[in-house]
Amino acid sequence: MKCFELTIKDNIAHVVLNRPDKRNSMIKEFWEELPELLVDIDNNARARVIVITSTGPHFTSGLDTSLFGELSRSDATSAKERAIQAQSIFYNEVTKLQKTFTALEKTRLPILVAIQGGCIGGGLDFITACDLRYATQDAFFTIFETNLAMTADVGTFPRLAKIIPEGFVKEMAFTGKRISAEDALRFGLINAVYTTQDEMIRDVLEIAQEIASKAPFAVTGCKKIINYSRDHTTEDTLDYIALWNASHFKMEEISEAMAAFKEKRPGKFANLPKKNLK
Repeated sequence: MKCFELTIKDNIAHVVLNRPDKRNSMIKEFWEELPELLVDIDNNARARVIVITSTGPHFTSGLDTSLFGELSRSDATSAKERAIQAQSIFYNEVTKLQKTFTALEKTRLPILVAIQGGCIGGGLDFITACDLRYATQDAFFTIFETNLAMTADVGTFPRLAKIIPEGFVKEMAFTGKRISAEDALRFGLINAVYTTQDEMIRDVLEIAQEIASKAPFAVTGCKKIINYSRDHTTEDTLDYIALWNASHFKMEEISEAMAAFKEKRPGKFANLPKKNLK
């Protein structure tokens, strides 16, 4: 892989953005490799939790400028035809990019992301599709697209506005200014702030290990229901929870959890099944 490194240990898949010399900008391969990674980990039940970290001084500088030309590239031979096709091609390409981050939400596993330095432009689209977010004290966040005379279009607005108050979203969007890790914590964008990246990664991996020790069917159910409730009424969500538990209720897992708690030992729980088994 050109943009990522992957290690899997103790039921934790650790995904690392590994282009620090380019500030982990999101080149073409980024958009291809990330969903492929997620599908492989999820479909093959290779882990119970995913942790995403980055290398270098910045988490990501966002969309690589080399992609701008690709978003409306046409193979039409005439200028008139290229002009007619341009908007449709742009729309199709943007929806592909959107699906990359939607894959984070669709993954059955909880996804924790640890952010250092700049989380710029598309970086916000990226982290808002993750489940839990953590940052170092030098981290900053910006909807940078506004400064480039663009409207953020890969996921920031539909997700960020459901995480932090609308007024703060609009201020970030209208001004394009940076917000600090402290402000991000105050708004509710991130869960905790750390002094150093090493301290952050160590703590995030410990949180991931705690999650991995729980029954995977219960944890994936929590993610599914919480995400569902965000987009549906309370009544609809209550009905969905009842249906979910009716089809996923595992008495064996409950008995094991109770026994493990009583005996003060780790529980021995079944892994999620692989998908698309032939």
